[in-house]
Amino acid sequence: MLELNFNPFPELETERLKLERVATVHAEAMFEMRSNDDVMRYIERPRPKSIEDIHVLIRRNNELIDANEALIWFLRLKDTDKFCGNILLWQINKDNHRGEVGYLLHPDYWRKGIVTEAVQEVLRYGFDELKLHSIEANVNPKNEPSWKLLEKCGFVREAYFRENFYWGGKFHDTMIYSLLVQDWKKSRL
Repeated sequence: MLELNFNPFPELETERLKLERVATVHAEAMFEMRSNDDVMRYIERPRPKSIEDIHVLIRRNNELIDANEALIWFLRLKDTDKFCGNILLWQINKDNHRGEVGYLLHPDYWRKGIVTEAVQEVLRYGFDELKLHSIEANVNPKNEPSWKLLEKCGFVREAYFRENFYWGGKFHDTMIYSLLVQDWKKSRL
């Protein structure tokens, strides 16, 4: 079984990004992003109605981090210090050494390779530091940019579930993508 300890919180860096722990100072930027219909189009989660909803979300995220159950990062551009999104590694199954990656990006930063860069760093951290065996992603099949990004990062579609998720008064399909540590290592050679 994996032994995880996220204290101190692992802040990460890429060429263009800093991945930092989500805090209440990020609430306004997160509210703007999570209340944007374009951003949330394929995310079957309630939209925040107020900044207080975001404060609640941040508190829950930090509780998961403090319990060593998830990592939720704020994405900040190094050159401008601007918030551009979030990425997380959660649903960590310690017995099976498997976690799930998820991400949201503000539309101002779409199609610039930012999520690809962040995902690659989270994969590195998950495989090298946490010693995960596999990382998965749960994707709405209509979200083509997301599943194409995952394929670009080496993920393979493992499953297509028909109407397995109920939200907003209807059933939705989901696709599960995964990447095994040995495949990730081969792709880096």
